[in-house]
Amino acid sequence: MKSSTTRLDRFISKHSAFSMADVRLLIAQGRILLDNVTARSIHEPVTKFTRVDLDGVCLRNAASVYLALHKPAGVVSATKDSKHPTVLDLLQHPQKEELHIAGRLDFNTTGLVLLTNDGKWSRSLSSPESRVAKVYEVCVAKPLTEQYITVFRAGIYFAHENITTLPAQLEILSKYRCRLSLVEGKYHQVKRMFGYFENKVLSLHRVSVGPVSLGKLQPGASRRLTALELAQTGYK
Repeated sequence: MKSSTTRLDRFISKHSAFSMADVRLLIAQGRILLDNVTARSIHEPVTKFTRVDLDGVCLRNAASVYLALHKPAGVVSATKDSKHPTVLDLLQHPQKEELHIAGRLDFNTTGLVLLTNDGKWSRSLSSPESRVAKVYEVCVAKPLTEQYITVFRAGIYFAHENITTLPAQLEILSKYRCRLSLVEGKYHQVKRMFGYFENKVLSLHRVSVGPVSLGKLQPGASRRLTALELAQTGYK
């Protein structure tokens, strides 16, 4: 029979964006409470009846949640913001306060955002080693040419970080529109890649992350991931 008790560091890793290695520091900083008492060890047991608070937020040991959301422009990819609506504000899910974002989008970028309370799954999905493809539809200010395809496939050097982007696949859809597939997500990467050609990105829309596609999901709406999608993302 499977035990209903888990160790504290495993519980935090499962229900937040923090890894097991982060938990010692969280404990040292007094950021974790067990039944309203400051946690003292990563080995402390957590049962389904234990109240666990992290940074003032209650992490209930509930069922894992995996959601796809269509983020509109003007919404922040964050759980809290004092000035703008966040992706959590768009949700009606009863466990939404437990969720974190697996792969953020910029303020004016639209499209697919994944949310979960499963930290292990989100870290796996976001890790560069996983090589999960993120597909974007891009509209730019200047005409696209075949040279973009060649350069993106070869990789572009970012001097600030002293790195070269991994090969990316570009499909030209029209004079100013294309579909771009990346397996990494560096800071403002898409805009910086087109910036290599001094071509401004006018709009950016993410249509899929790995096997999860936006499909006909309307702006502001969300849905649960299917069992097949979870299996294809490596969920166990």
